[in-house]
Amino acid sequence: MAHREFKDRVYAQFARIGSALSSDKRLELIDLLAQAPRNVEALAAETEMSLANTSQHLQALKAAHLVETERDGTRVVYRLAGDGILDLWLALRGTAERHLAEVGKLVRDYGVEGVPPEKLSRNGVATLVRNDDIVLLDVRPAMEYTHGHIPGAVAMPIEELEARLPELPKDKKIVVYCRGAYCQFADEAVALLRRRGIEAMRLEGGWQEWIAEHPRRENSNALRRGRAIRT
Repeated sequence: MAHREFKDRVYAQFARIGSALSSDKRLELIDLLAQAPRNVEALAAETEMSLANTSQHLQALKAAHLVETERDGTRVVYRLAGDGILDLWLALRGTAERHLAEVGKLVRDYGVEGVPPEKLSRNGVATLVRNDDIVLLDVRPAMEYTHGHIPGAVAMPIEELEARLPELPKDKKIVVYCRGAYCQFADEAVALLRRRGIEAMRLEGGWQEWIAEHPRRENSNALRRGRAIRT
């Protein structure tokens, strides 16, 4: 009896995590919080949900200890509860990629035209940047870049890219990244650059994959630092 009671109770605790992750909207919130802490208003605007729905989803994540909060003045700031939450999200995503053919089909169906299939591997990209062989563009929102970015990357948010094209050197390849493998900011940027006759390609993955692979001191607790994103 003791064995059964223990298993019933401990597996129920494990199921709390599965329950918290069982919403597409909550997964999107985790994906956004992997970039930088945000307040409810900013998250609602990004996900195009109402404040009430956003708050409810965040409370479900908080109840499972997947997110934490702190106050910044009168606003509550949400952040991932630890670096392991990103690992959990990437593991879930990777499992879906391997077992659900629909994921690949959606990527193909919604792909941005004008983007070559080749991507630059994250392995060695830091050396290319240091050697000044490429220009690495971070096209995420400026506050996400400020919170953390690949060393040597230049901040050029997607909405500013076209106006800032004259800033880019004409004799170097441009490599672009954004939030992660399923963020289309980088694809849109590559397509725009190539239409303007600039050699450009996308970095494999993005910021999420980079920090998951580079647990350096400057990235330690990177997902937990930062102040509210004001709207």
